[in-house]
Amino acid sequence: MGGAGRERLLGELAGVSRRYMASYALFNQALADHLGLHPTDLQCVNLLSLEGAPVTTGRIAELTGLTTGSATRLVDRLERAGYVVRERDVEDRRRVLVATVPEKLVEFGRVWDRLGGGWNALFDDLDDAQLALIIEHMRRTTRFSAEQVERLRSGELSEELSEEL
Repeated sequence: MGGAGRERLLGELAGVSRRYMASYALFNQALADHLGLHPTDLQCVNLLSLEGAPVTTGRIAELTGLTTGSATRLVDRLERAGYVVRERDVEDRRRVLVATVPEKLVEFGRVWDRLGGGWNALFDDLDDAQLALIIEHMRRTTRFSAEQVERLRSGELSEELSEEL
């Protein structure tokens, strides 16, 4: 398919994507409110649960796109809320690692499981090739989003807009 048909599909994809992102942002806010967390803090807990091991605050900054100072304040909030603890690295006592609190992750997981109980059913009518396509799309958009976050945080976009004026 080319020409006008492809343009129409790309336009529809752009609209659906915007609605998807907005619905996820609103879901994230509601879940964060339910757990008494800031939405960024909630996503940090999510990302930490995917890391599988304690990480440095610098790694949290990388994962979230925050400055190290903002990541430190985020860890402070998560520590106060009981989701993480700071511990000395056993291999390098000078390094401090941030570890998730297993009981809080279980609580987080229970809420997530209750809300996402129908998630797998959304894909029941798709074959493996279609699932693989969705997975690849999500990986590509995740990378693209990270690049755009970097552009916004670096001021690159502001410079580009200034040049257009």
